[in-house]
Formats: sequence, C-alpha cells, structure tokens
Amino acid sequence: MSHLCCGENAGSEGERQAARRGAAEWLSFAASPTFAAMALLSSIGGDPASVMCSAAAFLPVNGMALMYLLMSAFHVTPWLRALGGRP
Repeated sequence: MSHLCCGENAGSEGERQAARRGAAEWLSFAASPTFAAMALLSSIGGDPASVMCSAAAFLPVNGMALMYLLMSAFHVTPWLRALGGRP
C-alpha cells in the first residue's frame, strides 16, 4: 500500500488548510470571467426573435445573458480587491 494514501506523507493539517485556501482564492478569480464569457456566448448565440420580444427592448441581451452578467458582477469582488491592492 502506498504511503500517500495512508496520509503518512500528507503534511500537517495547517499545510493542507493553507493549500485549500490558496486553491479557493485562485478559483474565486475564475468565476467572474467565466460568467462574462458565458454571457457573451449566450447573447451571440441567442434567437433574434427573443431579442425583439423581450420585455426590456432597450437591452439587447436575452434573459440568460442578463443572468450571466449579473452573476459576473456579483463575483467580481476578488478582482476589485486585487486591483485595489487589498488582500
């Protein structure tokens, strides 16, 4: 049996928690651009009739694109912190 599966060489609990925090921090940076890309793709691939028939005719995005834009805005906080120099 491998020593890695038994946890003998897995490191201390503090090291594992630090690694998890680092991974979560980097993963938080992926959310906003991913949702922005999904908004772009869903607005480009949308049905032209749905744009004409939407309740918000002044906004040329469909419901899914609007949802993805909102999700991108809600997840932009890590980027604002990084650009502002705050940890």
